[in-house]
Amino acid sequence: MNEYYDAIYLSPHLDDAALSCGGQIYGQTAQGQSVLIVTVMAGDAPLDMRSPIIEELHGRWRLPQDAAAARRAEDQAACRVLGADWQHWDVPDCVYRREPFTGAALYPTWEAVIGGVHPADEALAADLAARLADLPGHGRLLAPMGIGSHADHLLVKMAAQAVGGQRLSFYEDYPYAAAQSLDGNDNEWRLEVIPLRPADLDARFEAIAAYKSQLSSFFHDRADMEQQVGDFVKCAGGERIWYPTVVNR
Repeated sequence: MNEYYDAIYLSPHLDDAALSCGGQIYGQTAQGQSVLIVTVMAGDAPLDMRSPIIEELHGRWRLPQDAAAARRAEDQAACRVLGADWQHWDVPDCVYRREPFTGAALYPTWEAVIGGVHPADEALAADLAARLADLPGHGRLLAPMGIGSHADHLLVKMAAQAVGGQRLSFYEDYPYAAAQSLDGNDNEWRLEVIPLRPADLDARFEAIAAYKSQLSSFFHDRADMEQQVGDFVKCAGGERIWYPTVVNR
């Protein structure tokens, strides 16, 4: 772990940064820049946790009991492809978090996951912001825009907004961004399009493929992944980063 990074990418889950920004990350590290990927929701699941969405996801992923550990190993492999350092926080994925008094799952279904932040989870944003304040020094901090309204993406965005200041910008959450058109003429945002070299795009493909358990969540197979991601990048002209025109801090 370095004391300073040219860029730090906040990834809600163990794949989001590579899915959304893998090309630009590889492009930066290939030019000698230092990049850290911080995965916030990388913690272990309670062993006795059960819910409809957990059963569905674990079955689709075909992972052993310790799914989080297997996914952390996938993330390390992806970060090596991209040339980035990694940091895994101990916050469990939202599907593993419980209501503090009843013990019930906060997000028992996919509809709940993409339905916004549960009231019992709101304090987590402040806790995450406090931890973000202790990150290594950095030139840029990049967080998810929260496209798709996934609770974890929204929480990471809220935490980043609390501490990011002038160094903060936002990346488009892929694949959710593929289904939502963003307006680059919005006065609240300034858009930067980062063109990708063929080597950058290939590295993004390779990093996404390192998450073997996750491919089936979004793609039929690797060929389909490369087609979909390649088409999205071509349409966008590269990978898009958004800067708020008004900064709170």
